Amino acid sequence: MTFLLSLLETRILGALIEKQITVPDTYPLSLNSLVSACNQKSNRDPVMEVNDTEVDEALVRLKELKLVDGYHPGGRIARYSQHFAAVLQIPSQSVAILAALMLRGPQTAGELRLACERLHKFSDISAVEGFLEELAERSAGGLVVKLPRAPSARECRWAHLLSGEPVMNELQSHTKGVVDSALQLKVDALEAELLELKQKVAQICAELGIE
Repeated sequence: MTFLLSLLETRILGALIEKQITVPDTYPLSLNSLVSACNQKSNRDPVMEVNDTEVDEALVRLKELKLVDGYHPGGRIARYSQHFAAVLQIPSQSVAILAALMLRGPQTAGELRLACERLHKFSDISAVEGFLEELAERSAGGLVVKLPRAPSARECRWAHLLSGEPVMNELQSHTKGVVDSALQLKVDALEAELLELKQKVAQICAELGIE
């Protein structure tokens, strides 16, 4: 691979791949639809807030790399399509995996299988792992990398290399945020259970006349 893509450029590619498969009736996408897909809050990590100008500028470079094409059907508003698989010469299964990584960031093979559900249904986790290994060991240059296992994590995550080697401190910060959120949810649940228990004890004491 002779190019490196920005976060916005990978988001655009991921969004085009996703929408081509999940909502084919609206594909190719207009600029407005593409901006909305990039700024989508569900199934996106990180969540972005970009405008028409930023997306339009990113599209210029993607078109130069032949990864995206734009045309004006019947002289109307421009619509955009992607040629990701053709340029990188990879199968649809690999395209689905890379799209999920571009849209949601580093994930385990199990998480990728779920994330790819609407893009390609893998029979099991081992099938996902097989394509990940192929992408990592491509003779033309690896497109994914297996990350060191994070503290307290059961499995290693995978990241794409379309923007170069992942910055480990950013990945560690992301992992810490995920772990902290999970711990906070557990603490909140325990506090809710404790409050409910206290209320039940108080109710029983009141019924028994115990102060």
